[in-house]
Amino acid sequence: MYRFNGVDRRLERSMEAVCMVMEGLENYEHKFKYDIVGHSGDGYDIELVRADKVPKNNKERLKVLKTMHAHSQFCMSGDFTLEGTDSSIKELVKEEADEHFVVVLSDANLERYGIRPERFAQVLTSDPQVNAFAIFIGSLGDQAERLQKTLPAGRSFVAMDTKQIPQILQQIFTSTMLSSA
Repeated sequence: MYRFNGVDRRLERSMEAVCMVMEGLENYEHKFKYDIVGHSGDGYDIELVRADKVPKNNKERLKVLKTMHAHSQFCMSGDFTLEGTDSSIKELVKEEADEHFVVVLSDANLERYGIRPERFAQVLTSDPQVNAFAIFIGSLGDQAERLQKTLPAGRSFVAMDTKQIPQILQQIFTSTMLSSA
């Protein structure tokens, strides 16, 4: 992600999205539990925020963002998107909740690592109790659009501008609420 940030700002968008989520859920910890887990060439379970230890102020949020930046700069090349998504779904379903959501931020660079879209689709839809979605925040050429076309309808989105992410999240939550009604 760090390597191609100069091409399309994918790392900046990831950090902005994480910051928006942390700020947006501030003071709602009683209603929403969330974890933020990273994945890179180093692994699939890079803990950034735990539900029982969410950042309470700007200083703590900045620490999370600095961790993301530093990790992306020094991690090995590789991709653990499938393993990270699968692990998140399996962990989340163990929790008692009204709704379960997994939102994967990805640079859509799966093809480079031999990850087939069909396999990603299988993982996203692997548990009917979990609403799993992908938001592609980076793309070399038309990678993100091509990947989106091969995934199940309504399960993936392309956001090349951070301003799109709140609307995408709203669409995810609204469509899920309507389909379960």
